[in-house]
Amino acid sequence: MTIVDAWIQHPTAKFLRNPMFESLRRWTGVLEVPDEIPLSFTIDALKAAGVGRALVSAWYGPEGALISNDEVAAQVRGAPELLVGVASVDLARPMDAVRELRRAVRELGMRALRVLPWLWNLPPNDRRYYPLYAECIELGIPFCLQVGHAGPLRPSEPGRPIPYLDEVALEFPELVIVGGHIGYPWTDEMVSLATKYPNVYIDTSAYKPKRYPAALREYLRGHGRRKVLFGSNFPMLTPAACLAEVGELGLDEEARGMFVGGNAARVFGL
Repeated sequence: MTIVDAWIQHPTAKFLRNPMFESLRRWTGVLEVPDEIPLSFTIDALKAAGVGRALVSAWYGPEGALISNDEVAAQVRGAPELLVGVASVDLARPMDAVRELRRAVRELGMRALRVLPWLWNLPPNDRRYYPLYAECIELGIPFCLQVGHAGPLRPSEPGRPIPYLDEVALEFPELVIVGGHIGYPWTDEMVSLATKYPNVYIDTSAYKPKRYPAALREYLRGHGRRKVLFGSNFPMLTPAACLAEVGELGLDEEARGMFVGGNAARVFGL
């Protein structure tokens, strides 16, 4: 079984030094950010955990690109057997965003789109997302987002699954949606959406298994075994630290295989 990490980013100095990540730097004990972070930093962390494929994400916010699509494409070229690119776009200009998404998929080889509602302070049922949902369906790629509270110093309300993501899944039944960061403290809402809609999934990035709420653990062991994807959110957490606790979830062999790799391979077409 190939282990797939559904959400990582290769950190750049510009990315890590952004003031909104002050809380995350404090939690992780990062006191100084080096001027250059080689790609080997991320590759070594993935290989140490036995990860075979990792979805590496671009980041775009109101101030522009924190990690551009072209930077991610260059990272993928540096380790094509390991890394899979995930695009991001400027939500403030929807048609430019659609054109950039097309370029990212058709020319750069990206396999999904990720937009972070907390970064824009716009929930996913905002009108500015809708052209992108239609384009994701046409391109045959998943739409990925963060669900739950915002770790950075931004409002959390846009990450609440119900009613915002519920409306999107209802209006775009063909859209494959992956909600990252488990939805806490609204994990029950996220589990309910993944249960309700065939094309809604959860990824566990930003949480070690010991911190998964009981509702998610039960879902993983039972009828949600095909709906939950392993993720680390590296460099916030290392995949090795997350995978080390998977055994404590009480998963049978089938559920474990789907969780750590099979579901992501299916959802992202790997």
